[in-house]
Amino acid sequence: MNVSSPAREFRKIGIVGLGYVGLPLAVAFAESGRQIVGLDSNPNKIESLNRGASYIEDISSATLEPLKDRIRATSDYTELAECDAVIICVPTPLTGSREPDLTYLEAAVEDISEVLQPGQTIVLESTTYPGTTRDLVATKLETDGRQAGEDFFLAFSPERIDPGRTDYTVRTTPKLVGGLTEACGINAVALYETICDRVVQLSSPESAELSKLLENIFRSVNIAMVNELAQLCSRLGVDIWEVVDAASTKPFGFMRFDPGPGMGGHCLPVDPFYLAFKARELDFYPEFIELAGKINQSQPLFCVNRIERLLNENGKAVSNSRILILGVSYKAGVGDTRESPAIKIVRLLRELGADVRYHDPHVPELKEAGISNSPDLEAALAEAELSVIITAHPEFDWREVIDKSELVFDLRGVTREFPDNGNVTRL
Repeated sequence: MNVSSPAREFRKIGIVGLGYVGLPLAVAFAESGRQIVGLDSNPNKIESLNRGASYIEDISSATLEPLKDRIRATSDYTELAECDAVIICVPTPLTGSREPDLTYLEAAVEDISEVLQPGQTIVLESTTYPGTTRDLVATKLETDGRQAGEDFFLAFSPERIDPGRTDYTVRTTPKLVGGLTEACGINAVALYETICDRVVQLSSPESAELSKLLENIFRSVNIAMVNELAQLCSRLGVDIWEVVDAASTKPFGFMRFDPGPGMGGHCLPVDPFYLAFKARELDFYPEFIELAGKINQSQPLFCVNRIERLLNENGKAVSNSRILILGVSYKAGVGDTRESPAIKIVRLLRELGADVRYHDPHVPELKEAGISNSPDLEAALAEAELSVIITAHPEFDWREVIDKSELVFDLRGVTREFPDNGNVTRL
């Protein structure tokens, strides 16, 4: 069946992957009046969503509850056959050797292929390397004589979700779309125009895929540069925060990036390696980008070395020292621990024999690091020989942290405005 004339009616939308990307999309489409089939392999998410209870911080249960009649979660791919469009939001992590792991994506596309209907629009939102939409997704969907742009429509549209952010939402963040054909692009634009104020159509999926990587690699490279400068400033005895503050007074030609313990989240630590992987296939070696990734990956080790030196300067060994980690999520104000540098710092400290605990109002447990949360911050500060500020949650009272800690190591520069009694060291 040839359906090459774009059909702009989208009454029912399928969302594959109901995490930090998929669930906000489901809510946005539901609020626009669409029916949603949310598909996930996690039975806990399915059960929670079907009773209107949220499991991510950006979407409240109060927001979900009135949408229960429009959002239905399932693990059954056959229900996607009823949908006018299907959006793929599955994880695309890295393997242990820092190469792309498209296992979840390949499995999802194969299952979608079994139920694909004439006229459906399929959009990939999962971050990946240029060529994935055309070479992987289209190849798996173009079976039994089906042709993208004629029998179904295929596009890539990068997710731009920033967990915890309220100033830019799904609706107010410009949406990029790259269709496999012109008809594919037109359909994808029509789909997102129902929930986004501005949709920008690009010439191809590859342009859209690479645009997402550029956005995050830009940040990765600049964070790596300021982290490397922080390492140099440590040796020079210069305050990196004073240097960054000074450079930031220039009203043109400079964009501020702050040093820290490393990068975390679902994109920044991953995207440089995705692009490097694709480049190597073409016998091109993006040394600048790869170096930035390596610097950011090594930053937690630098922080641990500084901790070890700080303790030594105060007559303490790392082994058996009581160290309190303040904040373990990858960014302030959220409970997302994906790729968080805090986890690597905790593991390295424990390997050195430290007695490590943490306090984080957003993360009640941290099984991947094997340490327990200290719910009573005042008691935890009093017991610790060193308090390490890794994530600057707004709930923390930095005056209290300084006053009640024996020693403080500030990796975020948040204690600069507070006087101290010589017990505070900054990155």
